[in-house]
Amino acid sequence: MPSYIDQTGRAVEIPFPPKRIISLVPSQTEFLAALGLEQEVVGITKFCTLPDSWFKTKQRIGGTKNLRLDLIRSLKPDLIIANKEENKLEQIELLEDRFPVWASDVVDLPSALDMMERIGQITGRAEMAVSLTAKISASFADLPKLDSDKSVLYLIWQQPWMAAGKETFIDDVLKRLGLVNLASALAQRYPVIPNAKLLDLQPDYILLSSEPFPFGEKHLAELQLKLPNSKILLVDGRQFSWYGSRLLTSAPYFRQMKW
Repeated sequence: MPSYIDQTGRAVEIPFPPKRIISLVPSQTEFLAALGLEQEVVGITKFCTLPDSWFKTKQRIGGTKNLRLDLIRSLKPDLIIANKEENKLEQIELLEDRFPVWASDVVDLPSALDMMERIGQITGRAEMAVSLTAKISASFADLPKLDSDKSVLYLIWQQPWMAAGKETFIDDVLKRLGLVNLASALAQRYPVIPNAKLLDLQPDYILLSSEPFPFGEKHLAELQLKLPNSKILLVDGRQFSWYGSRLLTSAPYFRQMKW
């Protein structure tokens, strides 16, 4: 059986090509669909909402951090695709005793492209994956940066406020847009921002993500009253954080944003 190195450095023996795949991450599920693996994917999480036809018909095996291990075992996968950040290590360790678990570790655009090409290789879709990554690379290469170094906070949660900080995929995207991510100077990857700290930082931009917390117009209006000098935008979190085939549409999305 072929052995492959995943992005965490583990050697994983995987039958080639795998016939029964379970995906534990929404963005990677969407990528598997882009590779045409409709018949091979037998299980997804309850957060894998795209493609819609898969969400309606595929077996759901719990949430990304609350997997139904008994259901996964019953599906008898020959490949489980996980992620270091999105999934809990203890659950992954229980699964890898019986099944091949290939884990990604994506923190920036290069590691996202690497993940896509490696998954293409292990699923027998190498040529298709390389074609997708080439298109994504080209679209990001032409991505214009903002005129000057404007500061930003990308908020992912309310009560307490939480932001995307250093060593995250979102942080890499913000840098590519020419923005200075104020949260990257803080200790945690996803730091809590107290109200007083938020007011003190006075970012030029605040981006309110659609996920995991569903920010809306109400939250924008409330925050704008506190920070009248910041430009606050509601953004599609998938464009900033889904590191699979979604990246094909990310650069065009960034270009049309009303900065």
